[in-house]
Amino acid sequence: MFHADTPAGQNEQSKQNETSELTKPRDAFFDNAKYLAILLVAVGHSWEPLKGGDRVLQGLYLVVYSFHMPAFIVISGYFSRSFDMSPARLKRLLTGVALPYVLFEIAYSLFSRYANDDPHQRITLLDPLYLTWFLCALFIWRLTTPIWKLVRRPLPIALGIAMLASCTPDMTDDFDLQRLAQFLPYFVLGLVLKPEHFRWVRRRAARVLSVPVFVSALVVGYWAVPRMNAGWVYHHDSAQEFGAPWWAGPVMMLLMFGCSLLLTAGFYSWVPGRTTWFTALGAGTLYGYLLHGFLIKGAGYAGLYDHAWLHRPYGVALVTVLAATAVTLLCTPPVRRVFRSVIEPDMAWAFKRDAAELARDRGRLERPIVREKVNA
Repeated sequence: MFHADTPAGQNEQSKQNETSELTKPRDAFFDNAKYLAILLVAVGHSWEPLKGGDRVLQGLYLVVYSFHMPAFIVISGYFSRSFDMSPARLKRLLTGVALPYVLFEIAYSLFSRYANDDPHQRITLLDPLYLTWFLCALFIWRLTTPIWKLVRRPLPIALGIAMLASCTPDMTDDFDLQRLAQFLPYFVLGLVLKPEHFRWVRRRAARVLSVPVFVSALVVGYWAVPRMNAGWVYHHDSAQEFGAPWWAGPVMMLLMFGCSLLLTAGFYSWVPGRTTWFTALGAGTLYGYLLHGFLIKGAGYAGLYDHAWLHRPYGVALVTVLAATAVTLLCTPPVRRVFRSVIEPDMAWAFKRDAAELARDRGRLERPIVREKVNA
């Protein structure tokens, strides 16, 4: 038997924890939330080429972009709470996040080069293209999880980093570090949240309060369209890059964080906690996220958004329905089976076996020999 303080004992404990996590039933609420969040992501991407001069759509776009990724990132942080540097979890991080990032970064670069006839499109892993930034960010965020679990006030520290990034125009664009730093507080928030916090926002009172919150957000979004640079909701640039004074970055970062939290809490309050027809799709949201970009970008490259009637209300409604339907289909089991080898590859052959696994195998081989000696 391994002692808990030895490396082998720690590996054994990590393996047991990993097994218990995989075998315990999934929480329908989180699967529902992930599916609905990824639905909003796809719909928001489909609106981008259409919003043009439509102030109503631009306002709605600002509201959706204020919370759809924060809602998804908070859940990502919540499910990263158990991450440590054990071999099993590092393997899952490499195969489930790092490798898909590499493959889809290359795939989107090639798609842009040939489908968009852009010979200048480079293939580089340093500059995430389109939606691959999230995988890059998740990889780095998750690696830093042990640090956030160690410090006493992780959320204020993460907010401080985000505020500093928002007024640092010289921050490198490599790995989209600006966006990674500005979205960091949402991931850290997920790390510190507990199950009771999610139960609290799902109370009837929270659901009732969310209605005036969303109505107010829509009014503010409509008002902000001609007055605010939409780039603030992307968290991709510093204040100086918007032509604003440096102090506007930290102020906007705090304001955006507060608004995003209110809208995210309101969003969670309406997510059903029971099993629904789309609950099972929550397990396939990474497929929908990574694959829907080809459809959105492909439609743009083909000039489908150039049709004038698509920019009218009924055209926007049609695009919205098509985007929602497409991302839903991309989360289904048949699609997941086809693309599992690139999004969730089984790469056991690429890794060394850890000490705990080797010791267990030796134990299984030695037990029959001991029994034979006893019987003899």
